[in-house]
Formats: sequence, C-alpha cells, structure tokens
Amino acid sequence: MSVFTHLVAELGRLLEPVLAQSATAAAIVLFTVLVRLALHPLSRAAFRGATPAAGCLPVLLQLPVFFVMYQAFSSAEVGGKANELLGHRLFAAPLGARWTEALGEGGPFGAQGLVFLGLFGAIAVVAAWSAVRGRRTAASVAAAAAAAKAAGPKKPAGRVAPKGKAGATAGAKAGAGVGVMAEVSAEQQEVMRKLGGVLPLLSFGTLITAAVVPLAAGLYLLTTTAWSVAERVWLQYRKERAERSAEQAAERVAQPAADGGGRSSL
Repeated sequence: MSVFTHLVAELGRLLEPVLAQSATAAAIVLFTVLVRLALHPLSRAAFRGATPAAGCLPVLLQLPVFFVMYQAFSSAEVGGKANELLGHRLFAAPLGARWTEALGEGGPFGAQGLVFLGLFGAIAVVAAWSAVRGRRTAASVAAAAAAAKAAGPKKPAGRVAPKGKAGATAGAKAGAGVGVMAEVSAEQQEVMRKLGGVLPLLSFGTLITAAVVPLAAGLYLLTTTAWSVAERVWLQYRKERAERSAEQAAERVAQPAADGGGRSSL
C-alpha cells in the first residue's frame, strides 16, 4: 500500500501547479485511467466473446486495486508514518471523508455535501448510460436470434439464390447471422437477452458503494465505470465499422458477377 500512496502522492505533486488542492483527486483519476489502459487488451478480448457478461475479468482484476485505494484513504498511518493523503481534498471535501461525515458538516447542501452530490450525480448519469446501451444490446441479440431463426439453417431445396449486388449482400448478411447464432442454443440466447437487460442496472449499485466508501474510492468507481461504458461504445463502433467494410467488399466482389450475368442474358 505504501507504494500506491507514494505513486499517488507523486502524481499529485506533478499536477499541483495546475490544480492546486484538487491535484491528488486528479491523480486518482489519472491512476485509474492507467490501470484501465493496462487492462484494455483483456477488455477487448472479452468483448469479442459477444456475451453480456463480457468484461467480468477486468472487473475482478480491479478489486485488489480498489481495496488498496480504500485502505489508503481509510488508514491513519501507512508504513509506520502518518498518512499524508488524508490531508488532501477535492474542493471542500477531504478525500478520506465519507458521505455520513459530510452530512455532519453542513448537511447534504453544505460545502462537503455538494461535492458528494456532484459525485453521485455523475455516477447516476454513467449508470443510466450503461443501462440504456445494455438494453439496446439485448434487443439487438434478440433481433439477431429472430432473424437467424427465420432464415433457417439450410436453404430450401429448389430455391434459386438471388442474383446481383443486392442478392449477394442479403445472402452474405443472412449467412453471417445464421452462422453466428447457430453457435448459440435457443436457451443460451434467452439467457443472454435477460442478462443483457439486467446487468447494466447493476451500475446503479455503484451509487450505494460510493456513499459508504471514502471520497477517493468513489472517484475511482466513477472513473472506472465511465471508462467501461466508453470503452464498450468504442469497441462496438469498431466492430460495426469492420462489418460495414466487409459488406462493402462483398458488394464489390458481387458487382462484376452481376454485370457479367446481365450481359450473357442479352
């Protein structure tokens, strides 16, 4: 823990000329970002698994970091010396303070209480964002499952495959949908759909945690939760862009064949 406190203290000193008394709070945010950058390869690999529970491993690996953060701002001494981090603040609130302590220093709208209310508001916004995106993902999974079921695992006998660019593109999409969803049973698809709607709501549990841990730990929770949501948005964007590129490539390949078929029919 002394290594962590030293690292945060040094980062705070670097930021102090710009952020004054809130430099240590900014150092905590920066430290959290560095941790998430180190875990990004695992998050990317988990996202490729295409399950609502993707990202659980990075979350589990962060638990020791969160525990150290909690202890660092809860202990009066670190390594036999007075804990220098407890004297740092975010605006009017000490980083080692809790919500209950802030209520005793002027109530919820006091100087310290307003800092916590701002933290809770930011966490609520991130949690709502996560919940909305999670429900959209669950709806997409359900739609893909329905499309795959309607397409069927096999092409009916005697059916002529559609020709031309549009037919080739439609065939490629249907084939991809069937191929992906065929790997997952109907029961698994239903479980994925339900989890996709419920798991994002767990982000609101962060509000409860932030209310009972030191302010510094609440900052860590806010930063890592916001990073998780933004990271999934970015990974989803890259996935969709890759899919669009693949569709465009399929269209370019199908176009010469369609043109050749038209000329031969003349």
